[in-house]
This record gives sequence, structure tokens and C-alpha cells, in this order.
Amino acid sequence: MIAGKIGAAASPLPSFRVGDERLIKLTENAGRKVSGLLTKQGRPQGVLRVSVVGGGCSGLQYKMDLQDKPQNRDILVESAGVRVVVDPKSALYVTGSELDYADALQEGGFKVKNPNAATSCSCGESFSA
Repeated sequence: MIAGKIGAAASPLPSFRVGDERLIKLTENAGRKVSGLLTKQGRPQGVLRVSVVGGGCSGLQYKMDLQDKPQNRDILVESAGVRVVVDPKSALYVTGSELDYADALQEGGFKVKNPNAATSCSCGESFSA
């Protein structure tokens, strides 16, 4: 009876794939910033989720979020000392991208250099593919 309770309490592990920096790569600046943010939030072993959602002036925009762990079907990439996860649909749009961070008053923040973007808007936060 005890074994049944232990088995019922155990949750299945998420199934994710491991990719490499050909999917997405972080610069050293981006890696330091994300690592600092994860530590500040109390989850130094967490992940940066990068996804693509509809919106923005060019039709698609990037969304980034800090999370505890990969979810089912995610692709996990380690880059610049950070674990980055991308869902399969977003992977179609971000493959080959580089995420950079600049600590500047103007033009600062995270920037994505995406070779798949056919056009980008002037703000650099949305694109079309």
C-alpha cells in the first residue's frame, strides 16, 4: 500500500530534447545578465524561455521568460553558462539566432539577431519571416 502511494505521488518527468547553439546562442553579456536575473529570483538552476508569438508592428515578436525548468517537448540549449529552452514551434523562427544584451540608456536591453527575419521594424522587437 505504501509503494502505491509513493508511485502515485511521483510526477512524470518532462520530456524535452537537448539541442545545441545552432538553435540559439547567447553572447557572454546576455549570459551574465540572464544568470544574474535567475540568481536574483532565487532560481540559479532555472532556464530562460525564448518564444515567438504573434504581435508587434511586423507580425511576430519575441517573448522571454525565466522559468524553473524545461517543459514537455521543449528543446534545451546550454549557451554562455545559461540553460535556454525553446518550444518546437518557436524553434522554426529562431534557429541560428543570437541573443545579446547591452547595458545602455539608449538601444540597451536584449536584442535578437535573427537570420530568418525577412523584415524587422525599427524598434527591433518584432519581425516577419
